[in-house]
Amino acid sequence: MDPSFLVLQALSGLASASSLFVIASGLTIVFGVTRIVNFAHGSFYMLGAYLAVTLVPRLLDLSYSPATFFLGVLLSALLVGLIGVAVEVLLLRRIYRVPELFQLLATFGVVLIVEDLVLKIWGPVDIAGPRAPSLRHGVEILGQRFPAYELVLIAVGPLVLGLLWLLMHRTRFGVLIRAATQDREMVGALGVNQARLFTLTLFLGASLAGLGGALQIPRIPANAHMDLSVITDAFVVTVIGGMGSVPGAFVAALLIGQLQAFGILIFPKVTLVLVFALMAVVLVVKPWGLFGRPEAASGRVMPPEGIPSLRRFRPAEAALAGLAILALLAVPLLGDAYKVKVATEILIFALAAFSLQFLVGVGGLVSFGHAAYFGLGAYAAGLLVTGPFKAPMELALAAAPLAAGIGAALFGYFIVRLSGIYLAMLTLAFGQIVYAVCFQWVEVTGGDNGVVGVWPSPWASGRNTYFYLVAALSLTAIVLLRRVIYAPFGYALRAARDSATRAARKA
Repeated sequence: MDPSFLVLQALSGLASASSLFVIASGLTIVFGVTRIVNFAHGSFYMLGAYLAVTLVPRLLDLSYSPATFFLGVLLSALLVGLIGVAVEVLLLRRIYRVPELFQLLATFGVVLIVEDLVLKIWGPVDIAGPRAPSLRHGVEILGQRFPAYELVLIAVGPLVLGLLWLLMHRTRFGVLIRAATQDREMVGALGVNQARLFTLTLFLGASLAGLGGALQIPRIPANAHMDLSVITDAFVVTVIGGMGSVPGAFVAALLIGQLQAFGILIFPKVTLVLVFALMAVVLVVKPWGLFGRPEAASGRVMPPEGIPSLRRFRPAEAALAGLAILALLAVPLLGDAYKVKVATEILIFALAAFSLQFLVGVGGLVSFGHAAYFGLGAYAAGLLVTGPFKAPMELALAAAPLAAGIGAALFGYFIVRLSGIYLAMLTLAFGQIVYAVCFQWVEVTGGDNGVVGVWPSPWASGRNTYFYLVAALSLTAIVLLRRVIYAPFGYALRAARDSATRAARKA
């Protein structure tokens, strides 16, 4: 292979790594101080891009120069920082001590709100940003042309790293950030105004995300889905480097950037797997990331104050639940085909949701990759019915939970060694690996078309019959799970959730 091509590929990886570090550095600082799993960080990145494509062209109309372009980029980042302050004051300040899953859901709500606002203000059409003045040309490197703006991006990452180092080691605010990252409770006990510290930290983190988005406008158009496209990679970088470690995020971004640059050349069919496989390997070998430290907390997942744990139904509640089930079972008798289809999906997703509640609420294991087991069961059943075995539906239904259970046992062997956010992120890694394999192994899974031709046995092929089959299986499984919750095994799970140390002593 041409050496000049390899050099340009490495430079392209460095440019991507530099951009990713700018975004992930804000995420890791915010988590290090607040312990918030901020899924809305990608929204700040998107807002930075949209504000930049709006603000920068107007400034360039006044003065067309590189300084004006980067001034517009910085102003966009600062505006996003102010939006981050508003989000912190209105939402995040109220959820600092709730379980990680609740934080994720709350910040994901912010993602949906911001996405709707973006569509309302800027519309659904992608908006291309201006090219940076005097940086529109290519630079010749080893006989090949490489964009000048990409070289600027390569320099931005180390520059941001250096500025953050000065902030962390030469200012009181930076010292407080480092102290809060190591022991937030002690910082509060020393009389530091934690509310102000958290607000300033959110301003810094959101500004860095906005800066990352604003810097992308010469490369990619601003669009309403760019937040979700970057947040996963930002989480991966943050976790690999070690939550709260800015140098760790820099090293992890370099690894991810080069892996993505060369992975598509070496392993073109598994490019989606590589990043998450790297995160899984790092967390298994070094449970707190490359530069991270063990969490002071045990990673337990307790319900927030005022929200009761799952308990047995009172008579009135049991009666209401019974009436709801009867109403659902009456849908085929009263509704049309569409309502029967929707009711069938309600039963299926109710079982999936209850299984997640069992894992998170009872076991205290926050899983961001629970859908992987849902998918494993679906693919196992579909492939058995349509593959060379041509198995009957009854055998496929029995094999589906077995396949999902085997996958869960395999992943669980590694996952249960961790706790807290690291456990949650490893579940996300395994979930994304399953997704990537299913998406890219087209010969077996059908890729994005999925497994087609799946159909139930003749006796259950009627819509109403199939609905009652789903109802019988789903409701039976839910009832059995509730019985397990109040069995000795369920009480043991809750004991381990509340206090792993005490539960281990009693075992």
